[in-house]
Formats: sequence, C-alpha cells, structure tokens
Amino acid sequence: MAQSNFERMLALAEEVFDARHDPDQLDVDQTVIKKLQRLHPATLSEYDNGKGPVVWILIIPTTTKIMQQFMDNNINEKKILELTPPKISYDCIYLCSAMVLPEYRGKGIAKKLTIEAIQSVQKTNPIKHLFVWPFSKQGSSLAKSVANLLGINLFEKV
Repeated sequence: MAQSNFERMLALAEEVFDARHDPDQLDVDQTVIKKLQRLHPATLSEYDNGKGPVVWILIIPTTTKIMQQFMDNNINEKKILELTPPKISYDCIYLCSAMVLPEYRGKGIAKKLTIEAIQSVQKTNPIKHLFVWPFSKQGSSLAKSVANLLGINLFEKV
C-alpha cells in the first residue's frame, strides 16, 4: 500500500533533517508544537492537497539578540525556541524548515505559505530580519526570495 502524504512528509523530514540524531536541531513533537503556538499561531503552516499535507513551513518569531547568538554559534536551534519568550515584541523570524513533497516543488507553494506566515507575524511585530540555516540550495533560494519580496534583511548560517 502506498504511503499517505503525511507519512511521506514525515519520511522527508527524517531524510533531510535527521533531527532525532542531531542534538542541535529542533525535533518537532507535541510539546514543541504547543510552545510554537504560544509564540504565534502562524509558526506552523501547511498546504493540504485534499489527500494530506504536501508542504510544511515552520517559522519561529524571536529577537535580534537571540538571532545573533545563533548566528555566532553560541546557541543551537533548540535554544532559539527555548530562549524566546511568548507575548513579547519580535523583530526577527527564523525560517526553521520548509518541506515540500517532490511533485509539488517549484510551484511557489512554500514561498506563498512562508510569506503569509511572516506577514501574519508582522501585523503585530516589527519584523526586520529573516534568518535561516539552509539544508539545501532550494532552502537558501526560498529564504532569499522571501526576504527580498518582504523587504527584510536575510542572514544565512553556514
């Protein structure tokens, strides 16, 4: 029997990020999801083609100070979420992940969802910066395109 879209997305996340075996990465579970939702409802986005998710976007609104700590390798990805308090004014967005099933790539869905998520946060927060730790050329391209379209600064961790 063929895998569902949900199962395929989980397999893609494991293949690309392997977060379970990397202590620096955020391993998304129900506890993490609840914490993200306390920061802002737009932290998690998905596109469902009617048969399950085909795109997942995860952003973390945070502060310039926390972004700088991450960019300087003083904290890891998990610490971004841990150190970011809810209900403060955020001026940065961490584009944590953008996953797209292969047959949906290149259609602009991830870009649209990412822009909508960031714009939702911008309604109540002065977002000036987008930062990313890209795992692929496509992830880097997405971040550059989104930052350019929104007119915000982009910082890429290498």
